[in-house]
Amino acid sequence: MLIKNAKIITFDESNSFIEDGFIRIKDGIITEIGEKCCEEAEEIIDAEGKILMPGFICTHTHIYSTFARGMSLKGGSTSNFLEILENLWWRLDKKLTHEDIYYSALVTLIESIKSGVTCLFDHHAAPNSVEGSLDILEKAFRELGVRGTLCYEVSDRDGEEIALKGIEENIRFLNKPQKDDMIKGLFGLHASFTLSDKTLREASLKGNEAKAGFHIHAAEGPEDLAFNKKHYNKGVVERLEEFSIINERSILAHCIHVSPKEKDLLKKGIVIHNPESNMNNAVGYCDVIDLLNRGVLVGLGSDGFSSNPFRAMDICYVLHKHEKENPNVMTPNDVIRMSIKNNGKIASKYFKNEVGKLKKGAKADIIFIDYNSPTPIDRENVCGHIIFGINSNLVTDSIINGKVVMRDRKLLNINEKEIYRYSRELARSLWERF
Repeated sequence: MLIKNAKIITFDESNSFIEDGFIRIKDGIITEIGEKCCEEAEEIIDAEGKILMPGFICTHTHIYSTFARGMSLKGGSTSNFLEILENLWWRLDKKLTHEDIYYSALVTLIESIKSGVTCLFDHHAAPNSVEGSLDILEKAFRELGVRGTLCYEVSDRDGEEIALKGIEENIRFLNKPQKDDMIKGLFGLHASFTLSDKTLREASLKGNEAKAGFHIHAAEGPEDLAFNKKHYNKGVVERLEEFSIINERSILAHCIHVSPKEKDLLKKGIVIHNPESNMNNAVGYCDVIDLLNRGVLVGLGSDGFSSNPFRAMDICYVLHKHEKENPNVMTPNDVIRMSIKNNGKIASKYFKNEVGKLKKGAKADIIFIDYNSPTPIDRENVCGHIIFGINSNLVTDSIINGKVVMRDRKLLNINEKEIYRYSRELARSLWERF
């Protein structure tokens, strides 16, 4: 495949901006990129001057949360974070069937592709449908051609038997032979305040034996910190470190209520910032500026709040200025560092070739953006254009692993209308069970 007549934002080590360039792809990998080329290829795509950039990567989300959209919550208070969990999310995940999981994944992935996302890190929960649930998610990812990592969030909140099922589901999926480099497994854990020492010990043993990274919520709400201080006289991150949960491939989402000592411990792992969700749940402020300055690898996720990375970037950009009362903090470059560069570094830990940049040898995960800029674009100001000018509606085409999955905002080989129609039926049934 050859893509020509493109403005290319590489986000590689040199931050190259190619005004009129091309990309050549073979077997899902970028084999050549530059300004001039020989126009010989089995398939030639004329970008017609559109911007090409790496597809976005969402490094922390909850796909099943899509079925809560528009749902009226009857009964129970949601005046704090723990009540939101108990009266919404922990009630919802208990009602999920395999069919619910599958269709919530399809619609989430459709919306993600249309928003420019080409890779997602899902954190799944379905206590009464644990076994095989990661296979159901994988099926949806493969049908739509999306790259991703999957895990099941182990928790003691539904009893020891279900916790053990969650551990088994993670290990089964981690050990499952994969035919290609599209889907990977992590070892999922809910949060330390819903995990006993016994379960954490077993999860750590099995996960580390499998040489897995862990994916867990860490110090998201004050309840997590209070529980660990009361029962173990430790901070959340300190306790996770004691159980060997933090390694270079482990993802700790949120990390709001952490001490300076714990911030330094986080340099051993990965932190995912989820500003939209944090503000919505009123759980507190994650000082990612301090984390970045300490050398922590921080990426940007959604926590299932939306499938739109542009919205997450916009919120991230203004939140930190507001919180710090300083308009000079969190520049467009800082936001892009987390959302594109760092998310690419994170994803590249799990896949064989680099992800999240356009360069020779990297994965061919590419989006096309039809942006008629009113001002010049160059390598110095492109981050500002992404924050202030480009939005998800301008994403026209998507290539994942060297295959076209969306052309002119139409996904190929699927019936979107029928998927959404049946999704609404399933959601209505789920709400009635809820």
